[in-house]
Amino acid sequence: MRNFIPLLLAVILLPLAKADHVIMTGGPALRKWEDLRVSQDRHDRWWANFIRASTLRMVEIRKAYGGNARIVWIVHRPGYQSRAGEDGKPYTSWITDLARKRNVSLKWVSSNGNVISTLNSLPRGSVQTFDYFGHSNKYCFMLDYGNEIMAASTVWIHEDDLNRISRSIFAKNAYCKSWGCHTAESMSKKWKSRLGVPLEGAVGPTDYTVVGQGKLPVVKGRWAR
Repeated sequence: MRNFIPLLLAVILLPLAKADHVIMTGGPALRKWEDLRVSQDRHDRWWANFIRASTLRMVEIRKAYGGNARIVWIVHRPGYQSRAGEDGKPYTSWITDLARKRNVSLKWVSSNGNVISTLNSLPRGSVQTFDYFGHSNKYCFMLDYGNEIMAASTVWIHEDDLNRISRSIFAKNAYCKSWGCHTAESMSKKWKSRLGVPLEGAVGPTDYTVVGQGKLPVVKGRWAR
């Protein structure tokens, strides 16, 4: 009993985990590849589809959780570096400026290992929301797509990689959503099984054309978990 009381007090006095709202953003395809495809299959005419969608979600989070809500923004840097070189624009500098203006913690990544280590560095129980904006199929988030290789990905988080992510980082009732295509057709089930929280995703493709109108992406099908 004498040992139990100090231990109990220590647990009570531990600081609560700082809430984190994680937004992960994949990179755009290059026009030199996309312009070779038939028009209905082309992606990313606008370089900032995923960036703009991410900032729209930041606004939602701050409205729902308060103006000081801590947001961690994980962005695939090589995709924006390549597209910047193609378009002759300083996209990575613009993204850095956006992060500073919106007071979010920007974490550049270049590999799935970077993504996983960044997530696993977050405090236990701290992730209140998780959003992914980028290319995807039913099995994986494709942080790179049509950038190095036409119509192919070289950097991804596959559903089989989820066991490398610590489930302890998520709050008990964390809200997670993929705004990419087809996620709910397979990956959502693996996410719930391995990470212990649901992942809302699309059955069918998602459409980012509305992002330029200040709206989050819509699904050409339905959202499901």
